[in-house]
Amino acid sequence: MYLRAVVGLFFIYLFTLADLSACTGILLTAEDGSIVTGRTVEFGENIEMSVAVIPRGFAFVGDVPQGKGLEYVAKYAAAGIYCFKDAKLMDGINEKGLVAAAFYFPGYAEYATVTPENQAKALSAVEFSNWILTQFATLDEVKAALPDVVIAPTITSGWGGSAPPLHYVVYDNTGKSLVIEPRGGTLKVYENEIGVITNSPTFDWQLTNLNNFINLSPYNSDSKNLRGLKLESFGEGSGMLGLPGDFTPPSRFVRAALFSTAAIPPVNSNETVDQAFHILNQFDIPYGSVRQEEGEKMALDYTLLTSVKEPQTLRYYYKSYADQTLRYVDLSEFNLDGKVIKDLKIVGEQAFIDVSSSLR
Repeated sequence: MYLRAVVGLFFIYLFTLADLSACTGILLTAEDGSIVTGRTVEFGENIEMSVAVIPRGFAFVGDVPQGKGLEYVAKYAAAGIYCFKDAKLMDGINEKGLVAAAFYFPGYAEYATVTPENQAKALSAVEFSNWILTQFATLDEVKAALPDVVIAPTITSGWGGSAPPLHYVVYDNTGKSLVIEPRGGTLKVYENEIGVITNSPTFDWQLTNLNNFINLSPYNSDSKNLRGLKLESFGEGSGMLGLPGDFTPPSRFVRAALFSTAAIPPVNSNETVDQAFHILNQFDIPYGSVRQEEGEKMALDYTLLTSVKEPQTLRYYYKSYADQTLRYVDLSEFNLDGKVIKDLKIVGEQAFIDVSSSLR
C-alpha cells in the first residue's frame, strides 16, 4: 500500500512540475584556450535560491530516507547556488576550477535502493553536485569515485512529494566534460565532447538526434535556380533555416549545440563570460510562454536564474529573473579555510537608469 502511494505521488509530481523545467547548459572556449561554462535555471514555480561559498573542512552528511548516509568533509572550497534552506550546492565551481551542476531529468532518473550495505555511501539527488564540488579536482577523480557512491530516492524539503529527478554535468578547467545519469539504480557516465546539456531524454539520445540537423550552418544559403527560376533568401539567417525554436529539451539541445560551437571565440575568458550570457539569452523563457494547468492552479515555467562560471578567475556570475544586473562571487576573495558557509539570498528588483541628462 505504501509503495503504491509513493508511486502515485511520483507520477503526479512527474507530470506536473517536473514537466515544467527547462534548464540549458553550454561550454565556450576563448582564443587563448581558456573556457567558460554557463546554464539557465527554469522551473514551474519560484525556487528560493541563495548564492553561497562553502569553505574547506565543512562537514556534510548524506540525506537518505533511512536517515544518515554518506559522511564527507569538504576538501575544496566552492561557490555557487543552493535551493530552499538546504545549503548544498546544486550548481557551482570549486577552487580547482571544477564545475558541477544538476539538471532536471523527468521520466528517466532511476535512483538506487538504499540498503544497510550501501547506506553509508548514499546521498540525495540534490546534494550530488555538492559532493563532487567539495571532493574532487579532476574528471578522472570523479569517475574513479562514482562506484563508491549511490543516489538515494530522498524526498527533500521544497521539492514536492518525491525525490526530484536529476542528472548532472561536470566540467574541468580544460573544457573536458562528463554527463552523469542515474539509470537503473547505477550511474551511467558519458563523455560530453560538445559541452551541452538540457533535460530528458537521455544524453546519448540527444547526441543521436543532432544528426537530424546536420544541414544547419551559421553561413547563409546560396541562391539556387529551379528550371530558370532564381530563388534567394529573404534575409539573414538562411543557414539556420529549420532550427527548432520551441522550448522542449531536444530542441534546446540542438540550439545550444549549434550556438555554442558556431560562436566566434573571444580573446580571453573575461570576454567569453559576456558572450556566454548573450548566448544563454536565447534560452530565456518569458513568463507565461510555457504553462500547464494543475486543477485550479496554473504552473508557469520561466527562467529564474542564469549563471556563468569562469575557472580562470574562480568567479561565479549570475543574474535573476527579478534583476538582470550581472553579479558575481569571486572565490579567491574568501578565506577558503573559514568555519561557516557564507551566503546571500537571491532577491532583487530591476534597476532602471535614467540617462536623459547625459544626452549631448
